Amino acid sequence: MNDKALQDNPLLDFSGLPRFDEVKAAHVTPAIDRLLDQGRAILEQLASATETPTWENFVRPMEDMEEQISRAWSQVSHMNAVVNSPELREAYNDNLPKLTAFYADLSQDERLYARFRALRESAGYTSLSPAQRKIVDNELRDFRLGGAELPEAQKARFKAIQEELSTLSAKFEENLLDTTNDFSLYIDQADTLRGIPQDALQAAQDAAREDGKTGWKFTLHFPSYMPVLQYADDRALREQLYRAYATRASEFGKPEWDNTALISSILKLRHEAAVMLGYRNYAEESLATKMAESPAQVEEFLQTLAKRAKPFAERDMQELREYAASKLGLTDLQAWDIAYASEKLREEKYAFSDQEVKQYFPEEQVLHGLFKVTETIFGVHVRKSKAPVWHDNAEFYEITDHQGKLVGQFYLDLYARNNKRGGAWMDEAITRRKKSHGVETPVAFLTCNFSAPVGDKPALFTHDEVITMFHEFGHGLHHMLTQVDDYGVSGIKGVEWDAVELPSQFMENFCWEWDVLRHMTKHVETGAQLPRELFDKMIAAKNFQAGMQTVRQIEFSLFDMRLHGDFDPNGSKTSLDLIEEVRDEVAVVRPPKWNRFPNNFSHIFAGGYGAGYYSYKWAEVLSADAYSLFEENGVLSEETGRRFWNEILAQGGSRPALESFIAFRGRAPDIDALLRHNGMTT
Repeated sequence: MNDKALQDNPLLDFSGLPRFDEVKAAHVTPAIDRLLDQGRAILEQLASATETPTWENFVRPMEDMEEQISRAWSQVSHMNAVVNSPELREAYNDNLPKLTAFYADLSQDERLYARFRALRESAGYTSLSPAQRKIVDNELRDFRLGGAELPEAQKARFKAIQEELSTLSAKFEENLLDTTNDFSLYIDQADTLRGIPQDALQAAQDAAREDGKTGWKFTLHFPSYMPVLQYADDRALREQLYRAYATRASEFGKPEWDNTALISSILKLRHEAAVMLGYRNYAEESLATKMAESPAQVEEFLQTLAKRAKPFAERDMQELREYAASKLGLTDLQAWDIAYASEKLREEKYAFSDQEVKQYFPEEQVLHGLFKVTETIFGVHVRKSKAPVWHDNAEFYEITDHQGKLVGQFYLDLYARNNKRGGAWMDEAITRRKKSHGVETPVAFLTCNFSAPVGDKPALFTHDEVITMFHEFGHGLHHMLTQVDDYGVSGIKGVEWDAVELPSQFMENFCWEWDVLRHMTKHVETGAQLPRELFDKMIAAKNFQAGMQTVRQIEFSLFDMRLHGDFDPNGSKTSLDLIEEVRDEVAVVRPPKWNRFPNNFSHIFAGGYGAGYYSYKWAEVLSADAYSLFEENGVLSEETGRRFWNEILAQGGSRPALESFIAFRGRAPDIDALLRHNGMTT
């Protein structure tokens, strides 16, 4: 590509916000090639320099280079996740190995490693800011984890492993997306759909009409799948969708989309690389960058939590079995009956349904309530703004402080659609850092997969979706409200993985406060606010089946930690064997033998949570305990909010997360707050 084309390439424009309305698949390779060529030249210059390394002559140029690569690639990877197309996927997959190889070479460069060591040992190190010293220390750790200390003969193999792992993880996620997109069930008999809410039926009818068909179309995308599992009276229909969902990306579907072999390969490669670095297994390696000190400590934490939670889970399950048998005629309760029977039981016990509550949560009102909480406790203002976006459904917002100064910006993409990865997440578009022209404003991607508007009605969210919205916005606040000016520990960068969920889970708590919830509700037809009586029922039901939900998360966490721990990836035992063993210990719900949960556990095989899924429960202890200070001082306390901003959000990764927590809470975290919040106290 000629110089003019490169100058016009939107991925190479770092002067402002991404130009999403101009980015095409054809831009990806020229942009990444140019950035990597420039990066190699810069690294060679820095590695071969003879002057004493300082922040200004060594670290800052390196961060400048890395920031540009990150900003360009974040646009590519984001669009690949939310508007996936064959052309974009090909461009993504063609360039992912190049990036992996580039960073593998960087982390193995003994000259760069030596210069970081020299900086660490120099007199200049002590004059650096705490954030800058943390970056240097993190870099030294990451060079060791990247293979810089390996014998020369092993470096090539270590690099090859990293490249292959990157490719396998991307393929794992693609297989899951393709399997999910491929399934569709058309139904033309209305009797089959008894019990399913009207808005879900309308969406299914619209989906069928878009395909030129009559009747109703159901898919494995969550807004389509979950109402069937939760409300459909037809048990065979529930089983049909459950089976399709639970066997995604497995041997029961198209061979080219089967993740079974990928799981085995990923585990073997992770283990091999960890052993090369001197660890017994990948779990040990993974924890080198986390709060938890050892797999044994994580195991003890999960076992302690399981011991406290399992009696409550068993009681939940016994109650559900008895109810299902006596009231629903389900004497052999199966996995595809759990959500259905649970919803019926909750309606009977607490006299309300998810569907009833959903009518009070139109999108505009939910966002207004979310922003109102943020504005109240942090003293900022959130307003809609304009910027180029990748899809008509995406929107753009700005956060300003009380003086009107821009603090952060974010994109919001809320609805599920084909060619969009499932789940909900926050990702970085631009990271705050101080540059020659001033401080770069942080920008976040906030992505969910909620139901889109149906007919002339606005999008309506379940209370669980409202909680998800608050959760992801908490991640966004962690990224956007940072006050750190150095790239490597700004926002969520450098934050230990098992602490990164603290702000997100913290924000969830506000979804259970009357003074918050009443201002974010407006019945879609009557305009009425959520009645206090219904709210009280929701509070009474808040910890409904909390025991079952807790042991389910413990099951996933133990499976993940053991899979990457003492489990022998080269042995005869499979991941399916292991998860059955874990279920023997902690589970109260046993899925059928054909369930292939590992094959779609993208968190640990494609999402960065390998030997780290326990982080959700670990950080939940931190978040519940942090929120207890708001409960003591007033849940919308501006003073406590300012303290949370100053000691947690503002600090980013510039100091250990435990130090930040203690600075905020005044003491070490205590598990009792979590148990109390989940109603699991005696």
